[in-house]
Amino acid sequence: MRRIPLLMAAITLLVCSANSSMAKQPIRPNIIFIMADDLGWTDLGCMGSKYYETPRIDALSRQGVTFRSYYTCQNCAPTRAALMSGQYAPRTGIYTVGSFKRGKDKNRGMVPPKNMTSLPLDKMTIAEMLQQSGYATGMFGKWHLGNGPEHHPGVRGFEQALVSNGRHFKFVTRPPSEVQEGEYLADFLTDRALEFIRQHKDQAFFLYLSHFAVHTPIQAKQEIVARFKQKSPLDGHNNPVYAAMIKSVDESVGRVMQVLDELELADNTLLIFASDNGGLGGYSVPGSDQTKGITDNAPLRGGKGTLYEGGVRVPFFARWPGQIPAASTAEEPIVHVDMFPTFMELAGVRRVKQPLDGTSIVPLLVDPGSSLKPRAIYWHFPGYLESYIPDRTWRTTPVSVIRQGDYKLLEFTELKRRELYNLRSDISERHDLAAEHPEVVSQLAQQLENWRDRSGALLARPKTAEELANPKN
Repeated sequence: MRRIPLLMAAITLLVCSANSSMAKQPIRPNIIFIMADDLGWTDLGCMGSKYYETPRIDALSRQGVTFRSYYTCQNCAPTRAALMSGQYAPRTGIYTVGSFKRGKDKNRGMVPPKNMTSLPLDKMTIAEMLQQSGYATGMFGKWHLGNGPEHHPGVRGFEQALVSNGRHFKFVTRPPSEVQEGEYLADFLTDRALEFIRQHKDQAFFLYLSHFAVHTPIQAKQEIVARFKQKSPLDGHNNPVYAAMIKSVDESVGRVMQVLDELELADNTLLIFASDNGGLGGYSVPGSDQTKGITDNAPLRGGKGTLYEGGVRVPFFARWPGQIPAASTAEEPIVHVDMFPTFMELAGVRRVKQPLDGTSIVPLLVDPGSSLKPRAIYWHFPGYLESYIPDRTWRTTPVSVIRQGDYKLLEFTELKRRELYNLRSDISERHDLAAEHPEVVSQLAQQLENWRDRSGALLARPKTAEELANPKN
């Protein structure tokens, strides 16, 4: 008679063991990463704009989590390299777009190192990792990690890949494809993305929809431009063509959300929307309280090309119904290199051969109010970017940056200046605390130096007396 209770206990133990084992198995959701180009932190309705109209992205934010402190690089190529490789710029060699030798040589007090423009072929991409784990992979839009055939995304892990950027109308693609007269690039790329989703609806897939909008040239569909010409400017948002470009990106996000609903894929899809760097605006005009640019990133300081918050902090939303709490907000800082280990965990990949600089944010996705292990976030830019303001030479000079906790330290090499800000109390970076907290400056500067040494960061060197006396341009 005692055998029945023992048998039931054994069955219960097996069931519990099976459930525990199942809980450890990856869910392997579909993953969609939609990235806008040069979209600023406040360029969306849900991020505070009263001029731009983004109802679909606003809906995405309500259905998932908004990360208030998502960081990228100061311009697009290094962000894309970090996203694809899971590594900071010193490991990839891609620190900027093109050459460091921007502006006039006579204004540069240092000689920058050589910048890489193609993602090294020995780097595993996030697409290769997911493809090897059984995901279908597709990429449509701006690549910016090498133009040679050996660097095309179609041979870097994306089984379907179509590259196009540089123009919003009359664009060309690699490989060549048929484009209708008057077609807008954002619409074209979205069409290709939807075809990919429909084609792979019955298997796990990774889609990277990498828009060229809202990058210059500022061009949009005239019927949308006309709408914004009727609106009154507000808070530095005043360009109707730029607003129309944002509207087209918003429509793209809405179309992706709609097809996921139609195919009943939404509940098993992690959908992310972000930007590659800060908006093209918010640059201070010397001698005034005004700023200049196509948009304005206020309350953040600066814009694209600077290492202040307006250049590197951008919108980031993630939706995964049933897994990510709706209408939630996360304040924990995250960064571009976190995407690789995050997608690894979701796909059930335990390790890759290359070192990764980020950490999985899956715990934050399921519990946005939680925290990651204490860590620092780094930037390193050993070169120059010219200013858009006539009375100002540079947007940035050689600089390294560290954020740990609430503090952010910027170390300008040529200027031999360090600036310290508390981002919790001063998100606009108006109050330099370096003189008030020398102990914090010293600690963060040492961490920054140690990180540069560990990562093999290239440094700009001071010019020789001969180089200073004989500038090249």
